Amino acid sequence: MGVSTKPARGMRDFLPAEVRRRQHVIGVVSSVFESYGFEPLETPSVENIETLTGKYGEEGDRLIFKILKRGEGASTGEADLALRYDLTVPMSRVVAEYRAALPKFFKRFQIQPVWRADRPQKGRFREFYQCDVDATGSTSMTVEAEQLAAAADVLTRLGFTAFTIRLNHRQLLAAILDAAGIGADLHGTALIALDKADKIGRDAVVTEMSDRGVAPEAARALIDLLFGLEGRDNATALDTLAAFVGAHEGGTRAIAQLREILALTAGLSAGPFVRIDATLARGLGYYTGAIFEIAVADLAGSLGGGGRYDDLVGMFLGQKVPACGISLGLERILVVMAERGMFPPSVERAPANVLVANFDADAQADTLTLAAELRRGAGRTTLAVEVYPDVDKLGKQFKYAAERGIPFVAVSGAQERASGQVTVKTLADGSQMAVPRADVAGHIVTRMGHSRG
Repeated sequence: MGVSTKPARGMRDFLPAEVRRRQHVIGVVSSVFESYGFEPLETPSVENIETLTGKYGEEGDRLIFKILKRGEGASTGEADLALRYDLTVPMSRVVAEYRAALPKFFKRFQIQPVWRADRPQKGRFREFYQCDVDATGSTSMTVEAEQLAAAADVLTRLGFTAFTIRLNHRQLLAAILDAAGIGADLHGTALIALDKADKIGRDAVVTEMSDRGVAPEAARALIDLLFGLEGRDNATALDTLAAFVGAHEGGTRAIAQLREILALTAGLSAGPFVRIDATLARGLGYYTGAIFEIAVADLAGSLGGGGRYDDLVGMFLGQKVPACGISLGLERILVVMAERGMFPPSVERAPANVLVANFDADAQADTLTLAAELRRGAGRTTLAVEVYPDVDKLGKQFKYAAERGIPFVAVSGAQERASGQVTVKTLADGSQMAVPRADVAGHIVTRMGHSRG
């Protein structure tokens, strides 16, 4: 039996058309993040295991891909390294390691793969890219506002028009849980269950909370309150929550911060999309303040999410460093854009603009020279040029170009070389024209413009 050629489960190969789509999205993301003053950062794929464990909560820790010790230690089954689970914890480690060399307000974006030992399903993989933007050094809500605006700019630039930025606050959740009669020792358990509400439904959340030790009446009261806010405007939702938590110090502070974020985003691109959603919990254990998640109608899961995590960097540095970030899910964005036909024609393009035919064994050097001349293009327009590698019949080369979607074929045989011309065949209509060699690139560029028109 032969070795399987399929990639590992939950991993993927990306063929050229898929890579072009990915590069398009990554280009938009990078451009938008840079326009907000964020700088690029890259970190290793592998981290020390103690760097990652204890940062993501109970369920997150179980999804870390661990790397067994090498050499003599391999037989013990112990792990000392792990594949990067997300980009936030590694960034926090970097801030702690290079604190003296970084600016007071460090703003970075990072686009790299992460790994999770998860169960693969549609739009959910074991290896996937994250597009993160984070800022450290400030407790100001202007940080949240700008990050939400940057995320909204990315999505609108990509063609999304209907999405929701769900906004909540971890301290408000804690206050709500207290007011509902759920003890502090069960807060983490309740939030893990609540974070699944959009996947398993309200009744299942109540059941799971009860199974984990939350009093059924407290769980039901909590669910009735949170889901009873559906359809309410932001101001009404916050007023209702403020009345429920009463004078709870953390809850009062959280509501004030949420009101400030709403006010700051009102005049930004994110403003029309932000909605208070008290059911949003976000499963990662390191969030301390505002949390957010981007939802698209008819899509299970989210296109991104994040929040404030003022204690995470301090776990490495030994002193408190405020921080906030948002991560966009590149894979889900790509899936949705492909399913909805959102990629522009420039992305769904042929691999080359022109194929240079190769049918004269004695003239292959000139064939390559012609291709080099055409790649220089005309004016500001350059051309992508492919050379047919084998000496072959012209008919086969025309068929190859058509199958590849290459619109033009340049033919330079003995007759053309003698007259200083090149025959350009347009495959769309089958026409061909003899063009002075010095004008071939300009001719093709002009024809390309006509075909686009």
